[in-house]
Amino acid sequence: MPVLENRPGKDLDEELIKRFKAGSDIEASQDIGALEEEEIQRLKQTGVDLDAANRLGTFIQTNCNVASCHCDIEGVEMLPVTEALKKYDGLKEYWWRILDPDKDAFTKETQRHLDNGYFIRSKPGEKVVYPLQTCLYIRNDNVAQKVHNIVVAEEGSELHIITGCTTHPHLTSGLHIGVSEFYVKKGAKLVFTMVHNWAEDVYVRPRTAIVVEEGGTFLSNYISLKGVKSVQAFPTCTLKGRNAIARFNSVIVAPEGSDIDTGSRIILDAPETRAEIISRTISYGGRVIARGHLIGKARQIKAHLECQGLMLTEEGIIHAIPELEAHVADVDMSHEAAVGRIAKEEIEYLMARGLDEEEATSTIVRGFLNVKIDGLPKELDEELQKAVEECRKGM
Repeated sequence: MPVLENRPGKDLDEELIKRFKAGSDIEASQDIGALEEEEIQRLKQTGVDLDAANRLGTFIQTNCNVASCHCDIEGVEMLPVTEALKKYDGLKEYWWRILDPDKDAFTKETQRHLDNGYFIRSKPGEKVVYPLQTCLYIRNDNVAQKVHNIVVAEEGSELHIITGCTTHPHLTSGLHIGVSEFYVKKGAKLVFTMVHNWAEDVYVRPRTAIVVEEGGTFLSNYISLKGVKSVQAFPTCTLKGRNAIARFNSVIVAPEGSDIDTGSRIILDAPETRAEIISRTISYGGRVIARGHLIGKARQIKAHLECQGLMLTEEGIIHAIPELEAHVADVDMSHEAAVGRIAKEEIEYLMARGLDEEEATSTIVRGFLNVKIDGLPKELDEELQKAVEECRKGM
């Protein structure tokens, strides 16, 4: 992966960790009934609806405390990860198996001082169309939240998860470290939708790895439409079984003051695997680095990478870094990238049909941020559209 000169180094990472207080040092409610109405609305804007009848499982962590954890499906298990570690003798099959705890300062910190996180497992053959919902919520200023999540889709199962990461409406500063390991077994399907709704001085450091076995499918949707101080995320997915599929879709908006360095890597390590990385980014004053890395290590694979960027102001930066890496001859890999401004002709066309300039610009932006994604069941697609619309309201 390319390294940019201004990307924080080891010393700066450790300084960032020291800057924030441990979640265990802050008293936070362990009951979602204690949340105020404005907090509940904040969660809703992040895709988490406490009143939704079609959410069959809910996990909410406030700072380091689990405020809610329940699942109404017999074929799905949902636990705080600290309980799962006790129940399953350390989760030896999954705990730090595809991520190195010594990868960087943030993984080391999470290994040393784990707050909590969630463990979700769909049992073999279980098909769960309605989504489970999880929320990692920072409720107090200057808190560092450190979580480690494990998700397992057992053989032949199907699992859909919406996770919302956010902060208290009046909070401005914090650090979120999220370590996640995803295991998609033979013939299973996992759809994971993440909505970020942070505050202006929050630092976000996800560290994620995924393994997909033969005939399995992993779909990732990432949405960040609000301001945030800094995000660094680069999940790596390995397709290790024949006919495995992975798709990453991201929609990112960077207002002034935001620095978002994100992307994904897919390693096609088995024949006849398929991969796609699609990103749409908008800068109106912030910096976005959109990375994508496809690595073809097996024959008869097909992979595509696409990055589109839209500049809405004279300030800001969009830096697209697409990479294709082939290790064998019989591969089909492609990429395309484009960055620009809204064409004057497009605005004039809409204004000629009765819209003023602001309405015309908003219409074009909404179209650009369209997150219609193939392969989602109707129920999940509706929830995704609701989450995006709620995020747009504050833009």
